Amino acid sequence: MSASCACGGAPNLLFACSGAADVGELADQSVRLASKNGVGKMFCLAGVGGRVSGIIKSTEAAAKIVAVDGCPLNCARKTLEEAGFTNFAHIQLGELGFAKGQTPVTRQALEGVADKIKAAVQGSELS
Repeated sequence: MSASCACGGAPNLLFACSGAADVGELADQSVRLASKNGVGKMFCLAGVGGRVSGIIKSTEAAAKIVAVDGCPLNCARKTLEEAGFTNFAHIQLGELGFAKGQTPVTRQALEGVADKIKAAVQGSELS
């Protein structure tokens, strides 16, 4: 079975750091909520890091890319950059006031971050 581009019409792709801390969970769950709400498609950051050809090709074909990082280590951003991607929006939850080890994942927090993701896809939060 060969890897192929899963892009049918240049989707907006959403990547979350999905780290082990509470802010990683918030990043992950917010991207999942934005994806469920039709903002874009949550996509596999590990596949980008592993240079999986089909995932790289799909990411190259994306209409817009949004990376959401939970903490200032910016693992999602760095993973995309290491794979050669530079034109994407970046949301860093620490810059939104969320602190590692002090951020309960609440519905209000999820919806607030999902709204930021939507704004980034619409072009008002590109970095």
